[in-house]
Amino acid sequence: MVRLRRGRHNARSIPVTRFSVRDVLAESSAGMLQRPARSLLTSVGTVLGVGTFVAVLGLTSTASSQIDERFSALSATEVTIEDVAKDHNEFVDLAFPADGEQQVERLNGVEHAGVYWPVQLQDGNSVRSAPVGVSRGGEDIQVVAASSGVLDAAGPSIVQGRNFDVWHDRTRQRVAVVGSGVAAQLGISTVETQPAVFVGDEAFTVIGVIGDVERKADLLLSVVVPRSTAQHIWGTPKDGAKMLVSTRLGAATQVAQESPMALDPAHPQYFKAIPPPDPRTLRGKVTGDLDQLFLLLAAICLFIGAVGIANTTLVAVLERTSEIGLRRALGARGRHITTQFLTESATLGALGGLVGTSLGTLTVVGVAIARDWTPVIHSMTVTTAPAIGLATGLLAGLYPAWRASRITPVEALRR
Repeated sequence: MVRLRRGRHNARSIPVTRFSVRDVLAESSAGMLQRPARSLLTSVGTVLGVGTFVAVLGLTSTASSQIDERFSALSATEVTIEDVAKDHNEFVDLAFPADGEQQVERLNGVEHAGVYWPVQLQDGNSVRSAPVGVSRGGEDIQVVAASSGVLDAAGPSIVQGRNFDVWHDRTRQRVAVVGSGVAAQLGISTVETQPAVFVGDEAFTVIGVIGDVERKADLLLSVVVPRSTAQHIWGTPKDGAKMLVSTRLGAATQVAQESPMALDPAHPQYFKAIPPPDPRTLRGKVTGDLDQLFLLLAAICLFIGAVGIANTTLVAVLERTSEIGLRRALGARGRHITTQFLTESATLGALGGLVGTSLGTLTVVGVAIARDWTPVIHSMTVTTAPAIGLATGLLAGLYPAWRASRITPVEALRR
């Protein structure tokens, strides 16, 4: 309500108007409650924007803790040892000793270890399912020579058959284990009939099909044969030999330091042990990318909400032109009109921010419960989200409020 007050000593003095906080809240509430459905729909954009903001930050924080846990369970228990003997002695073809796996497995904290390398096939030699004629297969299928410890360290899920073991490796058995993708490419549907694959002219009996692995995913796209068999047929590899080591949790760094000495006390420089990376660095990179992506999505939602509030407030200004003109005729100043409409838009934004914060928090908790995670939401996120809604509504109402303050009584009467 606009109150008029005349000067005490001069009855002809210019009227002075006051617009108290109570009047502002009363007029703004009346304006919003005139069309409650429209006011509710106006807040939807802010609800979505703030809700997305809270949910994104909460889910990112929750996922970060799961990244740490899974990293510790898998990546933090993996060590790779490379054969770099060629850098020190050009006459050494394979630095890994025949009993290298057993030497490393004796180290405290080691679960499994095995040597592997990609087999360099000669031109014209490819993997196929029949010795002659047209058959399934192709030159893009990789052949990997590996000791039985590599399959144990990789943590495979066998869907058919079994892995080859130390006996197959020691006796140079011509057996192979293939990934499920390679099995489908070669037309192998079962191992009960002892199917064979041919690498050039060499035949190998498929004894197992791998469905999935915890480490070394490229094994799923390869034909894996025993190390000794590959060395007997194709010779000692010139380069590219590595050792895969799986360790107990917390032992990877120590195992990486001790492995070169365990493999060759006289020439530990022939081996380069690669420990797992720092999990904090990995988490920082992953969560940083997620934050940037999802915060951009939240910003887009907030922008859409701001546009919705601005559009609705502007429409309300046009519809209430006669009301504004009448109030101006009764003595309301432009700043009073501006204050009223800014209060309306800010209130809608604040309400949208509160509802969005609640919905975003419930979303994080719901996803965490469904995934059996621990929900993580920073206190600053919950406290600042409603303020973001308020600021969005305030900014969205600037132009409509300014537009309303420019309406004159004469213009209102014309309309």
